[in-house]
Amino acid sequence: MIVITGAGGFIGGNLARYFWSKGFRRIRAVDKKPLYEWYLRVPGVESLSLDCSQEDNCHRICENAVEVYNLAADMGGMGFIERFRVECLRSILINTHMVEAAYKAGARRYFFSSSACAYNTELQQDPKVRALKESDAYPAMAERGYGWEKLMSEIFCQEYWHERGLKTFIARFHNVYGPWGTWDGGREKAPAAISRKTIEAIDNGTKTISIWGDGHQTRSFMYIDDCVQGIDKIMHCDELIATPINLGSSELVSINTLADKVEKIAGVKLKRNYDLTAPRGVAGRNSDNTFIQKMLKWEPSTPLNQGLAVTYKWIKEQYLARKKGKRVVE
Repeated sequence: MIVITGAGGFIGGNLARYFWSKGFRRIRAVDKKPLYEWYLRVPGVESLSLDCSQEDNCHRICENAVEVYNLAADMGGMGFIERFRVECLRSILINTHMVEAAYKAGARRYFFSSSACAYNTELQQDPKVRALKESDAYPAMAERGYGWEKLMSEIFCQEYWHERGLKTFIARFHNVYGPWGTWDGGREKAPAAISRKTIEAIDNGTKTISIWGDGHQTRSFMYIDDCVQGIDKIMHCDELIATPINLGSSELVSINTLADKVEKIAGVKLKRNYDLTAPRGVAGRNSDNTFIQKMLKWEPSTPLNQGLAVTYKWIKEQYLARKKGKRVVE
């Protein structure tokens, strides 16, 4: 049995679909959201609405599990994780209970979705930041709330291997985007937010878009197909047991450049208003892919232009459907 938590969300839902497409038929998908609110629900997959922060639920979730992929977390874009630090910290209950339940159920492999927010923020004060390598998480100075939860949960996974022999795998995600992701409501990340704002500006005729910060902050963005493929590869590489590894694109762009790319896709030029009071996160963050290239002979490779075009088209479809009163993924 393959168990995927957070499966009602963006990455977890796409991971369930990925494994189903590869021919796996014993998949259990779990999320605390009601089933009708799931972003992606794969026909034929056992789907359960359970809160993974509750210990008893985790034992039910892990029954007969061979592989457990823990992607459940209370998270969102920078606006969410800067405002709701306590909620982000409380996600440690999810991994604490899930890794124990997986161990007691006799699971062979356990995957934890960590984040680049675990990296030392003092190394990310310049938009021209050098790419972050795995060792840059220490000395620790993680993103408050969300980043510290990820760092502590990584340690739990490492100790379950060293002390109890559970094969654990840890990937530090760098800004995942693509279709079926959050695009409105406050939890969306920059590619989806700028795509939606552009669509709104065209639709309402204002031709004006609000950018959080000064637009000079830099990031890399990984397309969802690369993400789920990378999860699979990392989980099945025994040389990576209990070893955190970057999973992200190394294509660094500024938020202004990201907006340029979206405008080009949309065929429009917008006026930009910069909100210097809005959450902006660190000045720069990029993924050093030296280690993943060495270990897997692979790295995320979907060009941002290509992934953005698909994502923009999907968000526009969702936006227009919602405008007509249809129920959509948000």
